[in-house]
Amino acid sequence: MNSYKSGLFAEFLARMYLRFHGFHIVKSRYITGRNTGRAEIDIIARRKNLMVFIEVKRRPDVKTAWDAITPAQAVRLRRAAEGFIAKNAWTGDARFDVIMVCGLRIYWARGAM
Repeated sequence: MNSYKSGLFAEFLARMYLRFHGFHIVKSRYITGRNTGRAEIDIIARRKNLMVFIEVKRRPDVKTAWDAITPAQAVRLRRAAEGFIAKNAWTGDARFDVIMVCGLRIYWARGAM
């Protein structure tokens, strides 16, 4: 399986995991428009008054998954989330999470960025 398909599979597992925990998937692979620094938020999920923006990383272990999120990427993701919130007039709570898929194990870091 190539890295692209592997990433799609990791996102699928993350969506199923979130649904199992009571979240509704609002958007998958949300990409900002041109001239915005182009960022992709892997999953946007909602549960009651909480909107969660999730970055999914598939790596052999948790350390390499954490290391794969650069400070520049975190800034782009935050800007993309702010744009989504403004565009959709969301007034509830919001946070950034990271879901790391290591093999078939899932690690969910809440409030990670």
